[in-house]
Amino acid sequence: MKFTGKNVLVTGSSRGIGAEIAKGLAGFGLKVWINYRSGEAEAKAVQADIVAAGGEAEVIGFDVSSEEAFVEAIKQITTADGELAYLVNNAGITNDKLAMRMKTEEFMSVIEANLKSTFIGCREALKVMGKKRFGSVVNIASIVGETGNAGQTNYSASKGGTIAMTKSFAIEAAPRGIRYNTITPGFIATEMTDVLKEEIKAAFVAKIPLGRFGEPKEVAEAVAFLLSDHSSYITGETLKVNGGMFM
Repeated sequence: MKFTGKNVLVTGSSRGIGAEIAKGLAGFGLKVWINYRSGEAEAKAVQADIVAAGGEAEVIGFDVSSEEAFVEAIKQITTADGELAYLVNNAGITNDKLAMRMKTEEFMSVIEANLKSTFIGCREALKVMGKKRFGSVVNIASIVGETGNAGQTNYSASKGGTIAMTKSFAIEAAPRGIRYNTITPGFIATEMTDVLKEEIKAAFVAKIPLGRFGEPKEVAEAVAFLLSDHSSYITGETLKVNGGMFM
């Protein structure tokens, strides 16, 4: 995979899909900034894995939903490296509940953590990348942002908003040579799916044409493609990584 830039910030990359994205991008030669909010030990473990494999990584802790913290983090990165070439907005939370029982603050907590944080990252990246007229951003949304899901009104709204917002950023950033794309993972084998009962897993798998959950590495490789020079004529697109569950 070919990359013109030299570094990348991956939010929420101390575990799960984010950690696999960080490791994958480091494997392609990028310096990776590993973001965490509360899992410092996990973030340092990801860093250690990257360094042990011959890669370069730094750990940077901040809450992505805090505008001040996000702005300061990007300033720290650009001061250290002279640029921010790539950004992966991966951090997010869930707070599931049926809509009739969901309080406004429960709805907004997910919007703040997922959609607002992605907006801040996209906006600040545009400012920094615009100076060099180069850069690529990938936002991690979700299949439920395309299909909806019972009990996830807040989460699906945040991810559907991410998909639409990415297209608008892509239009505004294109004259500056900066690309914005979205990935919508389906059911991916992570700690979150490991706790599901076997009969529930089987029910989900039955709805997936490829007949299995995806692997975090498969999402990471899709991210690498959309960030890289190999997708230089792709912007504003939504790449489904869901085994055919939603086409």
